[in-house]
Amino acid sequence: MTVSLASHRQSPRPSAAGRLESSAHGGPAHLPAPLPPPRLVPQAEGLLQIHTAPFRGSFATVFSQALRTAGLGSRVLVSQFLKGGVDQGVAGSLRLCGRLEWLRPATLQCIDTPLTLSPLQPSTYRPEAGSGGVASAGVASAGLVSPHEAADGELATASALAQTLEAVAEVWAYSRTCLLEGSVDLMVLDELGLAIELGYLAADDVTATLERRPAQLDVILTGPSMPAALMAMADQVTQLRRAP
Repeated sequence: MTVSLASHRQSPRPSAAGRLESSAHGGPAHLPAPLPPPRLVPQAEGLLQIHTAPFRGSFATVFSQALRTAGLGSRVLVSQFLKGGVDQGVAGSLRLCGRLEWLRPATLQCIDTPLTLSPLQPSTYRPEAGSGGVASAGVASAGLVSPHEAADGELATASALAQTLEAVAEVWAYSRTCLLEGSVDLMVLDELGLAIELGYLAADDVTATLERRPAQLDVILTGPSMPAALMAMADQVTQLRRAP
């Protein structure tokens, strides 16, 4: 009995390069369908914005924006460096809308005094003494302060300024940590430039920190006296003017 063997054509097999080789009998090679290009998920790029004015009053509009942003679910930090009066500090920061933290320095009054001290003279005028009263023993009734009172005044002023400096530095240290860690989505730094001008913050430290901010973080600086270095870094600058 004769048995005939039917020839079987070999099926294509994948090669090392992922292509299908041609069959043993020279059939056409079958290439796989090309893969779709990878989809890149766009990420929002944060902006450094400045709202400045020759007067102290550019904060209200930005604060409204911060409240809306927090209401929409973003994490917001508002730091006011010179607005005291509530003895707040980091431990007593306020929480609004669930996601907005409002921070002010632990001082009993707003800050508008330069950090640099000018020595008091022994003949410092004291208006409350009046023209007919005696300021202290050995001092004529011309409303003058004795050298001992002047020395006590210097110590009291120096102590108050040291406490104020510590309070502002605490607000900046907390804000700086949140900025570098990217723990918020929007950060508002009110009167940052004025705090630098008055001597409570170092301009180099502030500039270097803002240059290292995460790419997705929005930062808004408000207030007068913005240094030129910060103005040059800004992506957007809004200058407010009073109508004549």
